[in-house]
Amino acid sequence: MPNYARIDLAFSRGEGAYLFTDDGRKFLDFGSGIAVTALGHAHPHLVAALKAQIDKVWHVSNLYRVPGQERLAARLVEHSFADTAFFCNSGAEANEAGIKIVRKFQAENGHPERFRIITLEGAFHGRTLATLAATGSEKYLKGFGPKTDGFDQVAFGNLNELRAAITPGTAGILVEPVQGEGGIRPASADYLKALRTIADEFGLLLMFDEVQCGMGRSGKLFAYEWSGVAPDVMSLAKGLGGGFPIGACLATERAAAGMIAGSHGTTFGGNPLAMAAANAVLDVMLEDGFLERVDKLARGFRAKLDALAARHPKVFADARGSGLLLGLKCVVPNGDMQTRLREAGLLAVAAGENVIRLLPPLTVDQAELDAALDMLERVARNWFA
Repeated sequence: MPNYARIDLAFSRGEGAYLFTDDGRKFLDFGSGIAVTALGHAHPHLVAALKAQIDKVWHVSNLYRVPGQERLAARLVEHSFADTAFFCNSGAEANEAGIKIVRKFQAENGHPERFRIITLEGAFHGRTLATLAATGSEKYLKGFGPKTDGFDQVAFGNLNELRAAITPGTAGILVEPVQGEGGIRPASADYLKALRTIADEFGLLLMFDEVQCGMGRSGKLFAYEWSGVAPDVMSLAKGLGGGFPIGACLATERAAAGMIAGSHGTTFGGNPLAMAAANAVLDVMLEDGFLERVDKLARGFRAKLDALAARHPKVFADARGSGLLLGLKCVVPNGDMQTRLREAGLLAVAAGENVIRLLPPLTVDQAELDAALDMLERVARNWFA
């Protein structure tokens, strides 16, 4: 189906931060499959883990125990606010699970009328009918019939508007600690703390969508850690599998108490191959010094992006983001910027607010960051030539 505006480029091989075409062209990949290939391409530990699992068992369904799930759940719980985990195949599915947890929590506590969830302008939560409604953008909703009921959107960062949107039917609040598709917009720690306070005051569940900003991309395993604010529910995907399709929804025991046998499920979710991939990703991310290294490199890169934007104000308005979830707000069209960077050998991804996203693998090194900066500098310098 012609639902993708595909770039006429095909890759036959990847290695670390680079992608290669059959005709020998080499590209520095700062898109990472839209923040997915967190360990770069063909990471040896991830490759070995998948190869080993391929020779054992691929799929058994959730009718039986899956030891890899048990191990992954225990590790995610150990390193997060959560007590429990549900595994699925994608970020949208993880968000669907979270939405169901929020609604079920209220119903189990005697308030089935409380099913509405407050979301934020600029959000992106997925492509299913419910997550499209949570996203709230007409760009994505147009043509798909009536918007699924149950979502009320307020302005990003406006606490007064959010408080005013709470009704007797409100069940929870859903927010990305760093908006990705919406233009690389981090929510401040004070804002997230205020959301926690409001949720507690009104008996709501607070859900964080960390599909894009989680799994080390912020410089901590989870972006919420920077604020010191723990949610009740959190969705993960993208970098969790390092390129293998997997989603997860984490929750406190209190929030997920209503998710009993038969209340939710998936055929493929949590299969042994996905679990092998995600456990291998965690092996690397939890190594001593790995996240500290990401944070250090990210801070240096961000400072240089700030300087780049200051040098070329007719091309870039500002730099923004958190960790290695970074963006440059463009003055020129971001689609044109994406094209020119690609022609220079750098792959990046457009986002809202005319932003170009820079999402290198978390295994990137200083030389690769410097190479990307050189390409950005060259494109900016020659923009009007």
